[in-house]
Parts: sequence; C-alpha cells; structure tokens
Amino acid sequence: MSDYSTINRRKFLRGVGTLVALPSLECLTPVAKAAEKAGGAMKMAFIYTPNGAIMPQWNPSGEGENWQLSSSLTSLEPVKKDIQIISGLAHDKARANGDGGGDHARANATFLTGMQARKTAGADIKIGVSVDQMAAVELGKRTRLESLQLGCDPGRKAGNCDSGYSCAYQYNFSWRTPTMPLAPEIDPRLVFEKLFGRADAPGDSKAQARRLEERRSILDFVVEDAKSFQAQLGYTDRLKMDEYLTGIRELERKIEAAENFTAELPDADRPNGIPTDYGSHIRLMYDLMIMAFQTDSTRVASFLVAHDGSNRSFSDIGVAEGHHHLSHHRDDAAKIEKLAKIDKFYAEQFAYFLKKMKATKSTNGGSLLDESMIVYGGAISDANRHDHDNLPVILAGRGGGSLRSGRHLKLKQPTPMSNLYVSMLDRAGIKTDRIGDSTGPLDLI
Repeated sequence: MSDYSTINRRKFLRGVGTLVALPSLECLTPVAKAAEKAGGAMKMAFIYTPNGAIMPQWNPSGEGENWQLSSSLTSLEPVKKDIQIISGLAHDKARANGDGGGDHARANATFLTGMQARKTAGADIKIGVSVDQMAAVELGKRTRLESLQLGCDPGRKAGNCDSGYSCAYQYNFSWRTPTMPLAPEIDPRLVFEKLFGRADAPGDSKAQARRLEERRSILDFVVEDAKSFQAQLGYTDRLKMDEYLTGIRELERKIEAAENFTAELPDADRPNGIPTDYGSHIRLMYDLMIMAFQTDSTRVASFLVAHDGSNRSFSDIGVAEGHHHLSHHRDDAAKIEKLAKIDKFYAEQFAYFLKKMKATKSTNGGSLLDESMIVYGGAISDANRHDHDNLPVILAGRGGGSLRSGRHLKLKQPTPMSNLYVSMLDRAGIKTDRIGDSTGPLDLI
C-alpha cells in the first residue's frame, strides 16, 4: 500500500473533462478533522414549499419532548428524533406594510432575507442578502462551489408576476446581493455536470460534450484513476468507494431515464433532463443535494421546491385542481382535505431526503444529518388569509451536536424567523449582529 501521505491530500478522481470528488474515507479522516478545526464541516440547507399549509393538520400535538407528529407529517416518524418543529415564527416583512397586494412574491423574497421587497415590476428590484449567501461567503471558502441553488419551477427574471412585484421576487429566494437573485437550477443533468463536470482546462468542455453525446458514464472517464486509487485503500474504504461509485451511476441512470421520457416542452430553450413526474423531480434534486454534501462539493444549498403562488396540480394523489386556487379555500371542507394531501405529499419528499441524509456517513463518523442544519417551510401559514405568522417550519439535523432535536419548540410569542437564522449562523461559526428584521438569536438549547 502506498504511503499515507501520498493519498491523504486526494480530493478528486480525475479524468478528461471530469472531476469526481471523493466521499468520506477512513484514510482521509485526519485531513477532514483538520479541516473541521480550521472552519467546520457544517452543512446548511434551506427548502421552500409554497402556499402555506392546513395548520390544524400540520401542527404537532404537545410540546417539548412530549409531542406527536400531526397527520400531515406522519412520514417523518423515522427521523422524529432528528428534527424539531418550531411554532410561533413569523415574517413581518412578508406582510403588506402599506404596499398592498403581493403576498406570494413577498413570501418568497422575504423567506431567507427577512427584508421588505421594494415593490416594483421593473429592473430596480431590491431586498437584502439571504442567509444562505451569508453562510456561503464563509463556508464556501473551503469547497469547490460556494453554494448550490436548486428548484423545480422554470424561472422568470423579469416582468410583473404578483400585484406589481417583479417576477424576480416570486421565482427566486436566494439573494447574493440586495439586487442580485440567484436563479435555481431545475435541470438535474445540469446540476450533475456542475458537480462532476470539469471545464477549467483547455479541451475539457469538448470532452464533456462528447461524453454526453455518446451517453457514456462520467465514471468511464475516471476509471483508471479510480482503479489506481482503490488499490491503495484498506478493505473498509474500498467498500465505501464501491458503494459511492455505484451511487453516482444510479444517479446518472435516473437522470438518463428522465431525459428519455421527457415530453415535448413549449419553451425550446428549456433544458432536457427534467422528469415529467413531479415527485421524481423533487427526489432527484434531493439526491443531488445529498451527493453535493457527501463529496463536500458545497456546504450550502437552497431548494425552491415550488414558488409561492404555484398553481401546480397533483393528479397522482387525486388533486386535479391547482394548488394556489385551492389555497383560497374559504373553509370549504373538500378543498381543505385536498390541500392537506398536498402538505402530506411535500412532507413525504422531505422525509425521503432526511432518511437518506441520516443513512449517509460523514467525515466525522456520524451521518450527514448529524452535522447539518436544514430549514424546511414557507413564509405563509394560512394561505386562505395570507397569514405570515405561526409559520410551518421544521429545523432538521443536529448541527454537529449544537442543536437539541426531537422536540416541538413552541414559542410563547411571535418571533422573527430571522432570529433562527442568526442562531444558525452562530453555530456555523459565522458571527452576525442582524439578519433582516431579527431582534436577536433564537434560543435553541
């Protein structure tokens, strides 16, 4: 076996037009530990679901550690000890505050910024820097990608989308600067290429194009390097590498299947590789996020599962009407029942993600979920009334041991959601006095 010092600096398997990052291996653990001391390996993710929730079916019963999941969240039972539901958070800046209609655009724009969006349908958009980008500035110094933005809805960068608000507010929720939204990528193939394709040397982009045209696996381009590297590993690490490379190939197969069965799209510029089945699309994006975290390609990700105001239908679960249309239910029992089905559908996809995060080992011997802080929710509670208080929010993960999970944290008074973000950044080693309308850190102990 080669001397340890010859492999402990390895981060990638290399090939023409390709970089495949390495997973956590025992031989690399000392290096990983040193990196953690230098700045921490905390992972942060922010996931948005639209149009509020049917809160009586969403809110858990009990509080503290004596609590039960609600009917909408039963799929989270296998990870109940790894999450905490926080009741009582609010986004005041998603309210009109004198600006009139536009709650859906404001909800998206405010969710990660805690700021009031300037009401305009023109180019003079302005809001604030989002918490994921505050984290990315620091955590991104130690990864190949500063952050990853994912979505399932085709984006819109301009135009009037909601009562005089620019589409930029409603179709983005990650903001690099107060005037620069970061559009989510919706095509799994393009995300995969961002994670593993290499275009930093002459000829690499051509090699990448040839591989895609010939439908060759990305692993075909690193096979020689992989064989050489695996020959230097111990038995346990070889098993981990085999499992990891198999996972990459399975992810490629899912993307290829989506490309083969994608229906004709009216917009010719929209990229291929987007599954026609919405649930499959969501899970594929979750898979890519896990792969990004597993390889430490990035430590910060955001996922706009659907923009607020989305009128998508859910025929696969027996809901033919549009989501936004149903959300203005006016206490109609039949509509409420259908909305609860949608809430449950989104929770099931999230449960899939968390269970896979829990099953994926990190560099410190625990799971990816153990060293992560993951926010799931939206900036509207009761969409029928466009309420922006008592929001449906889940904080998943243990934050490297800094979070007290397995509970229902029921706040005694309405609290800015930005307070949660201040506390999260603090646990990631990033000090900030204020985010948006925050009034101080949220007590998560």
